[in-house]
This record gives sequence, C-alpha cells and structure tokens, in this order.
Amino acid sequence: MSKRILLAAPRSFCAGVDRAIEIVERLLAEHGPPIYVRHQIVHNDHVVRRLERMGAVFVDDEADVPPGEICVLSAHGVAPSVRDNCERRGLRVVDAVCPLVSKVHAEARRYADSGHLVSLVGHADHVEVIGTRGERPESTVVVESPEEAARLDSGGKPLAVISQTTLSLDDVRTTVDALEGRFGALKRPAADDICYATQNRQDAVKRLAEDASLILVIGSQTSSNAQRLVEVARNAGAEAELIDGESELGEELLDGHEVVGLTAGASTPEELVEATIGRLAQRGYEDVVEVTVAREDVHFRLPREVAST
Repeated sequence: MSKRILLAAPRSFCAGVDRAIEIVERLLAEHGPPIYVRHQIVHNDHVVRRLERMGAVFVDDEADVPPGEICVLSAHGVAPSVRDNCERRGLRVVDAVCPLVSKVHAEARRYADSGHLVSLVGHADHVEVIGTRGERPESTVVVESPEEAARLDSGGKPLAVISQTTLSLDDVRTTVDALEGRFGALKRPAADDICYATQNRQDAVKRLAEDASLILVIGSQTSSNAQRLVEVARNAGAEAELIDGESELGEELLDGHEVVGLTAGASTPEELVEATIGRLAQRGYEDVVEVTVAREDVHFRLPREVAST
C-alpha cells in the first residue's frame, strides 16, 4: 500500500476566526499601528506573530491600553465588567467576539435572570468560560466533569445548562448526563451551544480515524478546539498528535503508519496545512485524498467600525 494522507474537510479557519482576524487587519490598514487587542485575537501563535509584525499589540488586560486608543475584544468574549472598564478608560472598543460565543452569553443572562442556576460546562480557566461566567457570576457555576456534576448543589434553584463552544461533544454529553441524573430535567438552549465548526471538525476527525492509524492535528497548545480534536481522534481509536505546522516532523512520528490523517483547528491558517503536506511529501506521503463530511458557507457580518473600510 502506498503512503497516503487523508485530508479532513472542513478544517482550519471557521467564520468567527475569519471575522476576528479581518477586523484587526482592517483596523491596521485604516488607522495604522498600534491597534491594541485584549487577549490573543485567536488561539494560534502563528496568527498572533503575523499580526504583531503588522502592528497589533496584544495585552492581557484593558488597563494596559492607553486611554483613547482602539481596543479590540478577542473572539473568545469578555465579561460585562471588561466592557465597563473600557468605557471608563475612554477606549474605542471594537467587538471581534464570535457571534456564537455572544449567543451563549445571551443564554447565560436569560437563564440567570429567570431564576435558574446556570451550569456552565467547560474549563474554568479558559478565557471564553471566564467571559461567559462574568455575565452573571452570582448565578453561574462552572462544571468541568461528570464528577463535579454529581456533587453540584443547586441551592434549590432550577438548573439550566450551557457550554463552552469548543468542547468535545462527548465531553459535554457525559457531564450533562450526570447533571440530569442528579437534577432530572434541565433547561437548555433549543440548539447546541457547541458551534457548527467544532461539530464539523470533530466529525471529520472521526471519519479519518476509520482509515488512518495516525492523525496529525495542526494547532497551538493554547487552542482548546485543536486539543479536543486530538482527544476525539484518540477516542475513535487512532493515534493522534498536536503539531504546530511550522516545525519539522519528528523522525519517529510516522513510523509504522501508511495512512496519516491531517486536520487543523479552527484557529489554524490553511498555509500551515499546506506546509505540513509538503513535509509529509518529503517523507513519502505524496498521495493526498480529501475527505469531506460537511460544506461550510457561514459568514458573519463585520462590526460597523470596519464594515465600510
């Protein structure tokens, strides 16, 4: 059997990431550097370094942005207190928050304001979860695992459940099942919080795992959705590794694997996929077969601050 690459589709940038990056690029083109961005605009080191070379300045806190300057809010979302701080400092806020993350924020407010305890399934230290919890911190509890779900005390309140958008569907399911086992029926959104891009990329990885013994996921260590793709691949029975798409592939990484699956997280640019295909070709993987599980045609509107530039 000849060595083959099975290339996942969809892969790489989703609509929310495309939108966030385009916002920063347009602001730099119109206003020139520096353009300040609160937190990494998306969780990919390659993208962040490229935007830094163009003049973007990434800061951990809005207090680090000089008064009167533009402050872009990253795709992951922020708590209302951050927006209030920006207003007090006289910053010109441009919202690059993914609309699907904004939807989860709206659900958190709606459930909390109707008397529910909001169970936010996700990783407590992830910036998206920190922002979502900040909507109604006194009425929101982060649940990271089925074990935590089984111990949760709702204080007599009815329970509503929402989730971090980039989690594995399987991770969410086991935790929600545990919540239902403890509290019975839960209030939940009509549609899954997990975004279309997360779902599609995970479905593609599961399909690759049917034929590939090794799946390479291109992404940064900070990318939750890329890390989840590795988990999904392993749970589907394949070996899987997270690679950055810029470094050389380890000598022993491909040993014993005739069919290699390749995908990329939603914050990973396609150019890193092409570079990895080139490195694999040098190792004898010259046959590339694209495996398509869905076609994406989602586009999000740009904010008014950049829509006309």
